Amino acid sequence: MVFSGDLLGMLNLLQIGAGRQDILSMLLNILWLLFIMIFFLYPSFSQKIQLSYILRDLERKLYKIKLIRDEVRGRTLDSLKRYSEEHAKLDRELDRLLLSFAIQPESMDPYGIVYKLEHIVNTWEDAFEENVRMLCSKADRERVKTLTNLVEVARGIDYLYRVIRHYYLLGKKTSNIYIVLQVQMLMPQLMEIAEAYRQACYAFMRGQPVGDGVGVLAAARLVEGLEKKTYEVAKDTIVHETVIDGRRVFVLRAAGPGGAVGKPADGILKIIESEKDRVKAIVMIDAGLKLEGEETGKIVEGIGAAIGGIGVDKFKIEEIAKKRKIPLYAFVIYQSIGEAITPMRESIAKAADEVAEKVRKLISDKIEEGFSVIVAGIGNTVGIGMS
Repeated sequence: MVFSGDLLGMLNLLQIGAGRQDILSMLLNILWLLFIMIFFLYPSFSQKIQLSYILRDLERKLYKIKLIRDEVRGRTLDSLKRYSEEHAKLDRELDRLLLSFAIQPESMDPYGIVYKLEHIVNTWEDAFEENVRMLCSKADRERVKTLTNLVEVARGIDYLYRVIRHYYLLGKKTSNIYIVLQVQMLMPQLMEIAEAYRQACYAFMRGQPVGDGVGVLAAARLVEGLEKKTYEVAKDTIVHETVIDGRRVFVLRAAGPGGAVGKPADGILKIIESEKDRVKAIVMIDAGLKLEGEETGKIVEGIGAAIGGIGVDKFKIEEIAKKRKIPLYAFVIYQSIGEAITPMRESIAKAADEVAEKVRKLISDKIEEGFSVIVAGIGNTVGIGMS
């Protein structure tokens, strides 16, 4: 009988526990139904919850970008101090350079806009480099060019941070969920770009070759070990004049090892002016933006002017090629946007040797003996010296 009493007590306890669970489950269901009703009947309330969550997420990521911005700025300032005599002015002068800008020409009447844009960009680049040279009076010519690239990296990450902060604050101020949603969707790519700027800072501080310089490296590999004549053909642009399999080859590239991209279009125009109809092809080598899932260092071949930038050089090369009926051949080495401005990877460096071999074969197959060909290695030549 004692045992039976204990069993009844346990059953009563279980029933009480089950009843409490039923009540708890009922309360949760009621709360859930209330939430669903509020969600559908008062969409503005649910939108405010979403907006609050997105803003907190953006605030955390914006803070990370700010840390990267501050790190790059600090390292840039330290690098400038090594070559400066007036440290007191550097902080203020660096901020002035970071906020500098160039205004694009009016495009309402497009006639001649390419050369207007070229004039404005050349003026801005020359002024920017001259400002860095004045700040770093102890630096030589090559170092000034690399330091100019370093300041441009700091300027890039600073601008990225200010733009993201603008849309974050604008979305927060107006409670506009559509503004912050667009920023949130872009944040993974923007964070990748910010990290690429951070890595680029290290590359230019140490004078290391970057992925974008693979075209220049391939051009150097093409003439390596060959007898050649080297001379400057345009601003910050050199040409190696040599002979490959009975063909006269003009290998054009930016002058190194300072950070420069040169004026490849001006160099190509001068060579064509001197060689005239003897030039039977223009071969261009450059880094190309790969798609996700594609292999870094993959080499692809095509037709056209393989060159980035604002479009001035591309326009000039296409114009002279059309006028003279010169075919344009292109070799592109795939890499991501981050890999293009960070220290060159081994797979990219190896691709430069392979491209050089492909160019030799193209010259042998496409160009008859006794004629000329121009090979242009496009890219930033930081860390790549004159061979």
